[in-house]
Amino acid sequence: MKKVMYRACIFDLDGTLTDTLESLTYSVNETMKELGLPEITSEQCREFVGNGAKVLIEKTLKASGDEDLSRFDEAFAAYQRIFDKCCTYRVKPYPGIPEMLGAMKERGLRLGVLSNKPDRQAVHVVEEIFGKGVFDHIQGQKDGVPRKPDPTAVLSIAGEFGVSPAETLYIGDSEVDGATGKAAGMDTILVSWGFRSRDVLEAAEPLCIADTTDEILQIIREKDQRYE
Repeated sequence: MKKVMYRACIFDLDGTLTDTLESLTYSVNETMKELGLPEITSEQCREFVGNGAKVLIEKTLKASGDEDLSRFDEAFAAYQRIFDKCCTYRVKPYPGIPEMLGAMKERGLRLGVLSNKPDRQAVHVVEEIFGKGVFDHIQGQKDGVPRKPDPTAVLSIAGEFGVSPAETLYIGDSEVDGATGKAAGMDTILVSWGFRSRDVLEAAEPLCIADTTDEILQIIREKDQRYE
């Protein structure tokens, strides 16, 4: 098998690059208040995220007693409006993330973000937290593009970068990300600081589970050394 080195890295956003749990929980609960429905806890929100905004609202409504989702359209419209204003509320990068991104760019890696968060908010959060120009491509959920774990979008980004799946490292924090990377044929690292338990991460069978950003950089260095 031909040896290759990583030339690109594509990241999930929520729970991987940024701690967005407060933002998501706040926006969901403001929506529930507007509808006169019970709020959810941050731990419930942690469990519900990962498959896009529509699934988040569906799971929240069911947890709040609307089992048949009779108020979904009303709730989703309210959530979109509220989250658009609050998508950076108390959002911060996880420790070591800015430094890791800098080290990756120094190595010449192309950097991308692929989120199941709506595209407008994904771009806004990334540029607000990390600035413009850090990432070569930022993409959230778009109409007409299947959401993760379908590999269509992540393969499209790799194609835009001019790299093969074997030359691309995919990094996320959930079983959805594990399935995305596997479907795309990319080495996949799942991080332990995000929204899922270690048992869930292990069941996804990633290349490895990283507990620190230094571990991710070490994997990249080792891959480069094998290539040499």
